[in-house]
Amino acid sequence: MKSVLLAFGIAIGLGAGMPFANAQYVTLSQAVDAAWQRTTDSQESSGQVRRAGAELEVARSFWSAAPTLEIGHRDDRLQSNRGAKETELGIALPLWRPGQRGARLDAAQADRDAAEASIAAGRLRTAGAVREAAWNIAIQRAELEVSKARQSALRSLSADVGRRVDAGELARADGLAARAEMLGAQAAVLAAEQQLQAATQEWSVLTGLTAIPEPTLEPDVIGPEEHPALRFARLHVEAAQRRLKAVSASSTASPELIARVRQDTSGRAEASSHSFGLAVRIPLGASKRNAPLVEAAMTALNVAEAAERQFKDRQQAALTTARLTEANAQRQLKDDRKRAALLSERAQLMERAFAAGEGALPETLRALSAAQDAAAAAKRQEAAVGLARAKVLQALGVTP
Repeated sequence: MKSVLLAFGIAIGLGAGMPFANAQYVTLSQAVDAAWQRTTDSQESSGQVRRAGAELEVARSFWSAAPTLEIGHRDDRLQSNRGAKETELGIALPLWRPGQRGARLDAAQADRDAAEASIAAGRLRTAGAVREAAWNIAIQRAELEVSKARQSALRSLSADVGRRVDAGELARADGLAARAEMLGAQAAVLAAEQQLQAATQEWSVLTGLTAIPEPTLEPDVIGPEEHPALRFARLHVEAAQRRLKAVSASSTASPELIARVRQDTSGRAEASSHSFGLAVRIPLGASKRNAPLVEAAMTALNVAEAAERQFKDRQQAALTTARLTEANAQRQLKDDRKRAALLSERAQLMERAFAAGEGALPETLRALSAAQDAAAAAKRQEAAVGLARAKVLQALGVTP
C-alpha cells in the first residue's frame, strides 16, 4: 500500500502557487500587454489620442478655418466689345471669434487627456479578464493534478485487490468494485484534461500566447492615488465641459476678412488701373442653427457626469465586496486544508486496516474518495484565494 499512500500524498500537497512541471511561464504584465494589443479598445483609444492631437493642431492655427481664394474676371466682348474688362483676385481669411480659439484649445487638450486616460482604464479592464483566465487555468490544472493522483492511487489499490482476489483472500466482487473505481478515476482525468484544454484555448484567444502565467498570489499592494477608470471618468466629464464651452463660443459662423486686388481697363486704348480693397463678412442669425450642437454637447456632459457618479458608487461597492470575499476565502482555505489533512490521515488508516485484513473494501474506497474530494476542494480554494486577491487589486485599480 505504500505506493497508494505516496500517490495520494501528492494529491493533497497544498502549497499555494505550486509550479507545474514542463510549463512555460509568462509574467502577468506581459500577458496583459499582449491581450491589450489584441483588443478593439486599444485601437480605438490610440485613434482617439491621434484625433485629439489633430484637433490641437487645428486649434493652434492662426485662422479658424482654411482660407479661400477668390478669382473673378469679366469683359464686354459679348456686349459692346470695346475692350473693357476687369479682373479681381481676393482671399478670404476666417477669423476667430473672441474666446473661440482658447475654448477650442482647451477642448482639444481635454479630449487628448481623456483619450490618454482611456488607455490606462482599458488596460485595467483587460487585466481583469486576463487575471480571471489565468486563475481559471490554475483551477483546471489543480483539478487535473488531483484527478491524476487519485487515478494513480486507485490503480495501485486495484492491483493490490486483484492479487488478493487471486489468492482467495477477497471476493471477486471486491475486485470488480476496485476496478470500477479505477475506471471512474480515468474518466475523471479525461474530463479534467478537456477542461484544462478549454481554459488554455480561452487564454490563447485572449492573449495570443501559448505560455501561461505562473500560478502565484499577487502581492497585496496599495492602489494608485486615483483609480484609472475613475480618472478617465473625471477627465471625460472635463472634456465634455470644455466641448460645451467650445460649441457655445462657436454659436455663429466665423467672420471673414477679405482682401481684394482689382485691375480695370475701360477700353482697348485705355490704360489699366489698379485698386486694393478690404471687406469683412459677418454671418447673421446663425445661433439657432447651432442650437442642435449645443444641445448635443449638453447631453454628452450630462451623460458623462452620470457615468462618473455611477462608477464611484460601483467602485466603492466592488472594493468592499472584494475585500470581504478575500477574507472569507482565506478563512475557508484554512478550513479546507485542515479537512483535507484529516481525511487524508483517515484514508491512510483505512488503507492500513484493509491491507492488514481488518477493514472492508467499500469503506476504504469511500475514505479515499472523501480524501480526494477534500484535497480537490483545497486546491480549488487556493485558486479562489488568488482570484479574490486579483479582484481586490482590480477594484483598487492596480494593473500588473
